[in-house]
Amino acid sequence: MIALVYHWAQFGIPFALAIDFTGGTNWEIVDISRQPTTDEVRAIYAKYGIRDAVPQPETLEGKPGVLIRSSEVRPEVKEQITADLKKLLGNFTEVRFESAGPAIGAEVSQSAVIAVGMASVFILLYLTYAFRKAPHPFRYGVAAIVAMLHDVLVVLGLAAIFGLLFGWQVDALFLTALLTVIGFSVHDTIVVFDRIRENLTRLRGMPFDNVVNHSIMQTLDRSINTQLVVLFTLTALTLFGGVTIRQFVLTMLIGILSGTYSSIFNAAQILVVWEHGEVGNFFRRLTGRQRQATAS
Repeated sequence: MIALVYHWAQFGIPFALAIDFTGGTNWEIVDISRQPTTDEVRAIYAKYGIRDAVPQPETLEGKPGVLIRSSEVRPEVKEQITADLKKLLGNFTEVRFESAGPAIGAEVSQSAVIAVGMASVFILLYLTYAFRKAPHPFRYGVAAIVAMLHDVLVVLGLAAIFGLLFGWQVDALFLTALLTVIGFSVHDTIVVFDRIRENLTRLRGMPFDNVVNHSIMQTLDRSINTQLVVLFTLTALTLFGGVTIRQFVLTMLIGILSGTYSSIFNAAQILVVWEHGEVGNFFRRLTGRQRQATAS
């Protein structure tokens, strides 16, 4: 999934990849006398061979500051840039200085791809095994993965929009939030699936559609109440938590909202569609349209 993000970013879709994946430097300073212009910052960095510096104004605890993103800044160069910035902005306070080379960024990207891929594979295998006594156990694993991908794509889509509007970056902390969303989404889906499995035994002879609907209604209160507790906590952290974790918390908030919806309205319905053979019909219709387009 992170590989997909990287691919989209390469072709202009607005994912702002952080230094965790691309390599580079994030330098955040506060207590500045005024906001520098992009040209002023780039002129200072260009003196030392760094020509891609991008300043982003921000406020931290009511104090004016700026976050400067650039390619990697070496320690000896940092001292020289600091002296020039102090001439321009006065004495300032350094909040953070994060620097990573391209090799480290490539290693993190590879690890991220492996983490998301392995999580999906293990979820599929585990659900297939856990529901082995139910009819068509493999369908439960696939349905959970499809619902999970829905949540992941919602988070990625909004991250792209927020990256364009507010400068959000996809970093290692974003990946942590994404994996947490995956866990919450699948957890709630398992609760619904487990009740479907129980009711298939208790309500023999009832149409599968009715069994699924009955199971969802039985678990609806539990699903909503459980997720609301988490949502209240994340909302409080968003409103009153620190600036440094706000993007992480908002990512989880968006993902868990989507997960609550998809567990109730997507995952179980995929089972119903598959039970009626409509999945095959969909692919047959899709193949037929492709053949017609090719013939024309």
